[in-house]
Amino acid sequence: MAQSSIEWTEMTWNPTTGCNKISAGCKYCYAEVMTRRLEAMGIEKYKDGFAVRTHENALNTPYEWKKPKVVFVNSMSDLFHKDVPFEFIEKVFTVMNNTPQHTYQVLTKRAERLYELHHKLNWANNIWMGVSVEDSRVVERIDYLRDTDAKVKFLSCEPLIGALPNLNLTNIDWVIVGGESGRKARSMQESWVWDIKQQCDEQGVAFFFKQWGGVNKKKAGRLLGDRTYDAMPAKDFI
Repeated sequence: MAQSSIEWTEMTWNPTTGCNKISAGCKYCYAEVMTRRLEAMGIEKYKDGFAVRTHENALNTPYEWKKPKVVFVNSMSDLFHKDVPFEFIEKVFTVMNNTPQHTYQVLTKRAERLYELHHKLNWANNIWMGVSVEDSRVVERIDYLRDTDAKVKFLSCEPLIGALPNLNLTNIDWVIVGGESGRKARSMQESWVWDIKQQCDEQGVAFFFKQWGGVNKKKAGRLLGDRTYDAMPAKDFI
């Protein structure tokens, strides 16, 4: 568990760690880079590098939080990775269901496995489920998400590396957009961002602009036009 600088959450919780690249959005994976650093520092949890691992001892952590938290689940992994046993996914969901005071944000690129398993899981209102959609080549992830039993569904269009025209946002509650950051960051066109925002406005979906990214993401900031966009899903879900 750690406090997070990610603009749309408060903290991270990693009951699993490790992953592998499956699409273009993974090319400069921040979690892989961070894992190398943590492994070099001798952090026990990352002793196996970026190999997928489950951590039973991490399951107790949410019970220890005294105040309600907004939590990004598995910022260093993907809960629906094929190497994460379903039995462990069930354990993670049990924790989330047992702690309704917290809001959990789960994000995956493995939308097919999410869909395969969704009906076996208990989707309480405090569990938000999202898929990463970095360009038009992976928009089918939205269809898999749309048909799950998750009460709150969201898209993370970060790093946005291509235009996303004609999105079907039916049953989608929230869209996050952000540019890639880091030394080799791929550029994001402003027109792509405005187009997604317009589609959200037209379809009644909350829009959150996270960052422009680039080599110096702090300098680039997160203003779109002359303001920030920080909309969240409807308060009925929170």
